[in-house]
Amino acid sequence: MKKVALIGLGTMGPGMAARLVRGGVDVTAYDISAEALARADEMQDTANGVLDALGIPAPDTGAGALTLTDDLARAVEGADLVIENVPENLEIKAGVYRQIDALVGPDVIVASDTSGLPITSLQAHLSNPARMVGIHWSNPPHIIPMIEVIAGDQTAPETVQTIRDFIRSLNLLPVVVKKDVPGFVENRVLYALLREVIDLVEQGVVDPEDIDTCVSWGIGYKLAVIGPMALLDMAGLDIYNSVSTFLNKELSDRKDVPEMVRAKIEAGTLGIKSGSGIYDYPPEKLAGLQRDRAEKLVAVRRIIEGRG
Repeated sequence: MKKVALIGLGTMGPGMAARLVRGGVDVTAYDISAEALARADEMQDTANGVLDALGIPAPDTGAGALTLTDDLARAVEGADLVIENVPENLEIKAGVYRQIDALVGPDVIVASDTSGLPITSLQAHLSNPARMVGIHWSNPPHIIPMIEVIAGDQTAPETVQTIRDFIRSLNLLPVVVKKDVPGFVENRVLYALLREVIDLVEQGVVDPEDIDTCVSWGIGYKLAVIGPMALLDMAGLDIYNSVSTFLNKELSDRKDVPEMVRAKIEAGTLGIKSGSGIYDYPPEKLAGLQRDRAEKLVAVRRIIEGRG
């Protein structure tokens, strides 16, 4: 994997591009939006500063360059791997795959960074579905080292192996998802947590600030070091059994989107992107907030890796 085409920049694309380049891969990133291309270019210095802080060295072989383009044919020319990173809409993705299919050879691996659309439904739009695989990065992608690898029903085992080996070659952590379930693994766990915390806030059990403190300094603090399956062993399976007998039936199992979320969407308060959501994000504080979070994520990762 010497050359990667990254199709669609969006929120994740600039960080993905920076991390791939830092791994010695030549990346040609494509987007139809001039604004997205300009933003990706501007973000490279910030992303590279974070990678420097993580102690991830730049390649000394002369490999690893980023090219930005609004020409899809130029983006995929000579690519060993094409990563699709366009909006989470099946029709949009299907259209992109049809365009890619006409431009690349049958042996080029096409991967999707979808957050949860089934890979099986995506690969149906390629002439060689065996070469289609999910490669789900976690945001921010230049900091979080874990990447999910998901096979669709028609994905060849060697495609999964190639992508897993490629991720490892970048000193990142592949997690192979063995069944193509909606949301894969990371988002299923995350959304189960989000469903419960929103339900608790809606019921008036706790305020948003306090639930964030509880999760960050309680659950999250432990889980950063001790994974949930290992946590079961630490607590004792007998304890889990005892608590589950009464607690599981009390947990939220709602299937709809909570009213609190729908009301904020209708009001146009979507979160950071609109300046307010659960919390308010005045422009003068936003840059500092994002920088502070990046610095803390870097510090936590260095400690988990034993580098202090």
